[in-house]
Amino acid sequence: MATIFPQLHTERLQLRLPDYRDAANIQRLAGAVEIYRTTERMPHPYPEGAAERWIASLALDYLEDRGLVFGICLPEDGLVGTVGLRIHRPYRVGTLGYWIGVPYWGKGYVTEAARAMMDFGFGELDLVRIEARHFASNPASGRVMEKLGMHREGVLVSAVEKDGVRQDLVVHGKVRDDHV
Repeated sequence: MATIFPQLHTERLQLRLPDYRDAANIQRLAGAVEIYRTTERMPHPYPEGAAERWIASLALDYLEDRGLVFGICLPEDGLVGTVGLRIHRPYRVGTLGYWIGVPYWGKGYVTEAARAMMDFGFGELDLVRIEARHFASNPASGRVMEKLGMHREGVLVSAVEKDGVRQDLVVHGKVRDDHV
């Protein structure tokens, strides 16, 4: 694992380590109720200081080979979301996760960022499998996974509880040999 956090560039995006200048955007965008409803762990309301604490944890996670998170950045707007991989090194498996601010939904930014993240995961991180999951009630996230060439592998029935309601999780995966 490199000791310098990488940066990635796509046609429209810069993917980089979030820093303290991004905290206000993270709190504002990630704090939207729509983001809370479609993610497993995003708090709502988003607490003061939580973005700064989360940002502080990211470099150490990378240095200790537990994972990495890139800020999804647009030249004109700064950080508008994040894409990350939680690394399970003994198995060479990564778990993909992402969110993007509501004003940026439907523009293909998450697919573009997640594709770059998967290329990085299979290439630089030497992963052999990347998996992801989404609430069954969030088919848009499933469409992103399909566009990435991930295969639907099953449903974890009643896997998590959100606001007192049990949620099914749809699992997708892709192995390096199928990644082009």
